Amino acid sequence: MGRLLLNCDMGESYGAWTMGLDAEVMPFIDCANIACGFHAGDPGIMRKTVSLALAHDVMIGAHPAYPDLVGFGRRSMACTPAEIQDLLHYQIGALDGICRVQGGRVRYVKPHGAMYNDMMADPEQLRAVIQAIARYDAQLPLMLMATRDNSAAQVLADEFGVQLWFEAFADRAYDSAGRLVSRQLPGAVHHDPEVIIAQALTLSRGEPLRASDGSDLHLKADTLCVHGDNTSSVSAVQRIRQALGEQSAS
Repeated sequence: MGRLLLNCDMGESYGAWTMGLDAEVMPFIDCANIACGFHAGDPGIMRKTVSLALAHDVMIGAHPAYPDLVGFGRRSMACTPAEIQDLLHYQIGALDGICRVQGGRVRYVKPHGAMYNDMMADPEQLRAVIQAIARYDAQLPLMLMATRDNSAAQVLADEFGVQLWFEAFADRAYDSAGRLVSRQLPGAVHHDPEVIIAQALTLSRGEPLRASDGSDLHLKADTLCVHGDNTSSVSAVQRIRQALGEQSAS
C-alpha cells in the first residue's frame, strides 16, 4: 500500500450527543472508520460523516459492532457465526447505501470494540468476519491488528480471497506477542506526543518496537490508528501527518 495510512474512528455521535472532533481531524487522515449505528451513530450522523470524508478525499470504512449502544460496543456478545455475518451485512450495507447516494462507496471494513477484540482472539469468529466480507464484496479489505505472527489470519483471508490491512497503534504499549498491553497496567497508553510521534515513525520505517518485556517486536503495519477525541489528540494527529510526510520526502 506504500506509505503508512492513518485511520480514525468517526461518526460516533448519536442524536443530540456529540463525540469526537471529526471535522477537525478529517483533513489529516487517510481512512475514516464510520460507525454504522449499532454502537454509535445514526442515519443522519452517518450521512454527515460520509459527506465530510468525501469532501476531504478520505477513504470510507465500515465500522460495524455488536448491537450495544449503551456499552458503546465494548461488551462481548455470544453470537453464532451466522449472526456475526448478519450483523456485518446489515451494517456494511447501511453505510454503503448512504455512501452511494452521495457518489461514494465503502472501501474497507474495520470491526469495532469487542467485535474487533473477539475476532482477534477467536479463529472461528475471524473466519465468520472474513467470510461475511467475502460474501458482501471480496474486494473490501479487512483491517485487523498487526501482531508478531499474523500467519493464521493470512491463511484464512487467502482462503476467501480477502485482502488484509494490518493496523498498529502509536499511542499504545505492546507485549511480546504483539498484543496491546491492558489499559489497567501502568504505561499501557502513551501520553507524551514526542513518544507517540517517535513510535509512529518507527512503525512507518518497519523498525522494531520495544515490547513490554524488553524484547524487539517487529510489526508489519499498513495503517496506523489515531484518535480525534480532543484538541490535543487532533494536534498529535497533525504532527504525525507532518512527520510522516517529512520522512517520505527525505
